[in-house]
Amino acid sequence: MTVAEDRGAAAVAEFLRTRREQVAQQWADLTLFRAVYVSGRDAAVSAAHRLVDALTEVARDGRVDDVTVPALDQVRTVLAQMVAARARSGSPLRVAAEVAELKRPVIAMVDREFADVDRGAALIAATDLMGTLRLVGMEISLSDEGDIVARQRQQLLEVATPVLKLWDRVVAVPLIGTLDSARTQVVMETLLEAIVDQHATVAILDITGVPLVDTVVAQHLMKTALAVRLMGARCVVSGIRPQIAQTIVQLGIDLGDITTRATLADALEWSLGQVGTSVGRA
Repeated sequence: MTVAEDRGAAAVAEFLRTRREQVAQQWADLTLFRAVYVSGRDAAVSAAHRLVDALTEVARDGRVDDVTVPALDQVRTVLAQMVAARARSGSPLRVAAEVAELKRPVIAMVDREFADVDRGAALIAATDLMGTLRLVGMEISLSDEGDIVARQRQQLLEVATPVLKLWDRVVAVPLIGTLDSARTQVVMETLLEAIVDQHATVAILDITGVPLVDTVVAQHLMKTALAVRLMGARCVVSGIRPQIAQTIVQLGIDLGDITTRATLADALEWSLGQVGTSVGRA
């Protein structure tokens, strides 16, 4: 860091300390704070105070353009709370733009505050600091968006993979669509939980709705069946249509000792026999 940069950062740190109230009051009127703190302006001003104080510590550190400095941890803490609340009603780009809007009043005040001899270094340091704030805001916004997408995907997978109780101690998972690694994991987790909750001794994996069975799908089925057996239950795969049976033979797929049945009805009949129940079929 050059002498000028060090002087500029120190000047900005002192500016934020002495003009803390003015900066906070102006920030409280901007979109980011007004949208998050709808309960009242006092809450917005209080949050603005915390952000100004956190940025003051970054400026005192001197590395105003370094997003890795430890002093930014407090900035991230304060900003993350606001970004998380704002992200519920705004896109990450919009939230990032609202964070960037905080720069304007700071730069204007710094420009008025300093004499010509110090203004240049202070403006550069303030610009770098507010640019770092914007980058941190974008980082948090994108991270939150990724978390939201991951949670939504997980929820969709769970909704798309219901576990049904067909009979006392018999549960079934009707699989529809592509069976990939992520979905296999959800199938196993929900199925194993159901086996415990329902005290099930037989689990049916119905693949009638799975359009294609290849070596990857077969591996997923075997992995799930093994997990079921490790829980002390029996597993049967139903929905083995003629086309799927031919594909399995042509690909040389070995399903091992997994029990298979052509239809869900056949699998249920087999399952009832395993639990000692006999039900006649029409």
